Parts: sequence; structure tokens; C-alpha cells
Amino acid sequence: MNDQQLLRYSRQIMLPQVDIEGQERLLGSHALVVGAGGLGSPVALYLAAAGVGELTIADADSVELSNLQRQIAHRQADLGRNKASSAAEAATALNEGCQVHIVEQHLDTAALAALASKVDVIVDCTDRFSSRYAVNAASVAAGVPLVSGAAIRFSGQLAVFDPRQEQSPCYACLYPQDDLQDEALSCAESGVISPLVGVIGCFQALEAVKLLAGAGQSHQGLATFDGLSGEWRHYRLSRDPHCPECRQRPTESQPQEQTP
Repeated sequence: MNDQQLLRYSRQIMLPQVDIEGQERLLGSHALVVGAGGLGSPVALYLAAAGVGELTIADADSVELSNLQRQIAHRQADLGRNKASSAAEAATALNEGCQVHIVEQHLDTAALAALASKVDVIVDCTDRFSSRYAVNAASVAAGVPLVSGAAIRFSGQLAVFDPRQEQSPCYACLYPQDDLQDEALSCAESGVISPLVGVIGCFQALEAVKLLAGAGQSHQGLATFDGLSGEWRHYRLSRDPHCPECRQRPTESQPQEQTP
């Protein structure tokens, strides 16, 4: 690191869990952010600010007026613009030392697999089950950690799935695809309170930074947040031995609720 980088990241470097080595790992890392909306906005901005050396932001949608209530990477001048491009510009404005790539189209299976093989962490900021299953499959196949988040109405959730860990489940273990008949509700259909996506997106960014810097321990299980009561709940998760994505991995006990 040069003197400017040492000054920029000094508040992180002074943390013993990060130190210079952890910051250098961040600077040498590559994160894939799938979705540049309510969750992807704070994720992209905080990863860039924290010093992640390379970001790939993928989103096929364009910025709409109703997005500006919560998608803080975009401005009124960005209306009609592709979200990945808009978020990339915001991240670069925050930290020009972060190399940002954009993907302005929907990621099919092949494209997801190709990107997953090049990155160190995947952050899923999508809002549909079909997209989440596809991102999860790419994570498992590439052996790359996945930080998954969701937010709707006043409720949010987060989980970290790390296929490098023998005991870690995957997203499809938590939500078996055959059990879900309908697509996930979207904010357009159900609404969402503005700061909620910031709460969950920042939680996702924190977990991604920890994974990349080698700081602390990754979040275990499923965390859910009730924005009306301010209550967090935590649930233990285990692999599903019949999961089509990771059924070849060893099994463990069934999920059980844990006191927050």
C-alpha cells in the first residue's frame, strides 16, 4: 500500500482483526454484486469504500423514479439509466482506486458460472427466487462464498453460505425449490420501508468484507429482522442431504431455532 491508501483505510487498519494484512487482502480481492437495487446500492458503495480492489456489478434493469426512495446509489439524473452503470459510477466516485466492471444484461447460467469462477465472494442482492437459485448454483459449483440478503415490507433476512466449509448448507437447503410454487414477492408488489434495505445491505457488506479480509467468523445460520419491533432472530441451518445442489456433501442435524 502507498501512503494515500494507508491514510484512506487507516480506521480499518488499526483494527487488530484487519491490520495491514487484512487490508491488503481486501485490495487484492474481487467481489461480484448481483443486483444494483435497494440491497446492491449500499453493498456496492461500502465494498468500494472499504477498499475491495475489484467489483463486478450486474443488473439488467433501468433506474425508475420509484427506485429513488431506497436505492441510494442512484440519483434523479440517473433515471432511465442502467442500474449497474449508475451504481458503478457512484462506487467509482467514492473510491477511484476500486476497479469496477459492469454487466448490463441478465446473467444466464453460463455467464454466472464464468463470473463466479473469477471472484472471491458473491453478494446476492436480487429479489426473485429464480435469480437466487441461479446465483446459489454458481456459488456452489465454483466453491465461492455467497452472502444472501432479502428485504420486503418491514422484514429482512441474511445468510452466508460458504461451500468451502464442509458443514455449510446452501441457499437451496434453506429454501428447497420444489417447495416454492410462486415467485418471491417484489417491492413493487408489496412495498418496502426505505431504510430497511440499508440495514440488510450493510449487513451483507459487513459479511463480505469479513470474508475477504479474513476478519472474525462469518455469520452462521439465518438472521431475520423485524423492522417494526426492531427484533433480530437467529436460526441454525444445516445441509439438506437431498439438496440437488450440494447433496454430495456430508449431512448434519436438522435446523433448529436458536435464541438471538
